[in-house]
Amino acid sequence: MSTTAPGSLRGRPLPTPLRALVVVASLYAFLIGVALLEVGISAFGEGFTDGLLEEVAHPLSGLFAGILFTVLVQSSSVSTSTIVALVGAGTVPIGLAVPMIMGANIGTTVTNTLAALGSIRRPREFRLGFAAATMHDFFNVFAISILLPLELLTGFLERSAAWLTGHLRGTEVAEVGQSPIRTVVKVPVNGIESAITTLSDRAGVLGVLALIIGLALIFAALGLIARNMRALVAGSVERAMNRVIGKGGGAIGILVGILVTVAVQSSSITTSILVPLVAAGILTIPNAYPITLGANLGTTITGLLASLAVLRPEGLTIALVHTLFNLTAIMLLYPVPRLRQLPIRAAEWLATQAVARRWIVFVYVIGLFVVIPLAGVFLLD
Repeated sequence: MSTTAPGSLRGRPLPTPLRALVVVASLYAFLIGVALLEVGISAFGEGFTDGLLEEVAHPLSGLFAGILFTVLVQSSSVSTSTIVALVGAGTVPIGLAVPMIMGANIGTTVTNTLAALGSIRRPREFRLGFAAATMHDFFNVFAISILLPLELLTGFLERSAAWLTGHLRGTEVAEVGQSPIRTVVKVPVNGIESAITTLSDRAGVLGVLALIIGLALIFAALGLIARNMRALVAGSVERAMNRVIGKGGGAIGILVGILVTVAVQSSSITTSILVPLVAAGILTIPNAYPITLGANLGTTITGLLASLAVLRPEGLTIALVHTLFNLTAIMLLYPVPRLRQLPIRAAEWLATQAVARRWIVFVYVIGLFVVIPLAGVFLLD
């Protein structure tokens, strides 16, 4: 009995033009999903907003909530798109959303950390692969430990992003007619909203169903984009990695990480590709490091795309905060040799300990991605 593989037509791979059309249609569905999140959030009214802010009212609890949500959905693209929608709907202020965005940076690294566990029975491969995965964790932790306190003291990321927003789209709430992208997106959104209100005129029903449909569309669309773009650029990814190995340049590695992640719309795919390459000895950890940093920066394109579907300019501002945060982190930590080596050395040390004592892996993964964030959210609120 034959089965049809995903992304194929009756067992045959999709032609390139058709696959590109699927990507465009998926991007459209993604923007519809973001707009539906905005509709759903608005339908709950001010009481929902006040309750949400009471639950996450401290910057550090926002950071931990960002980690938890991203771990839960297994995608920083989904979590940042949701945060952009929350800010765009006026539900979450930018100041509270900034640490949430930073938390999403840590939460997304769980995917490649789990990918490293595939070689846990082969000590040498596991040590290399686990180090390649966790250097991403350590880089983000170091970056946040420096930039979050600085942001809380000065607000430099929010102010810089607000300045850019004023120049890129203005500071007024956009009407539907002023944005051709939003106009096109609003047509199906209005249709879905009308269909829901036909079933029930209760605001709560509209809110719940719009959120469910919006999240489902975002998940499905990003999955289709990632799958089809990966198929379209798979050969290019391998060639790019090989060129990086040959030239060994950090700037080239960062550029490759950005381009691959923008192409496949997933930093998790980029970094998860790197883990087995390092484990197999094809890439060294220092050569994989700048590609990982580029993936960190490339993944911010999703939030920028999501901001196209929201009314309030704050949606673009928080998306730009994400970009500026990752760009600043690279500029701060990468050029200085001693700072550049910190995440690598910490990851290599942890990997050596993990090979000697396997229980450390369990404690590390559960502790960093579940226990500490949960404790932070409950204790700080």
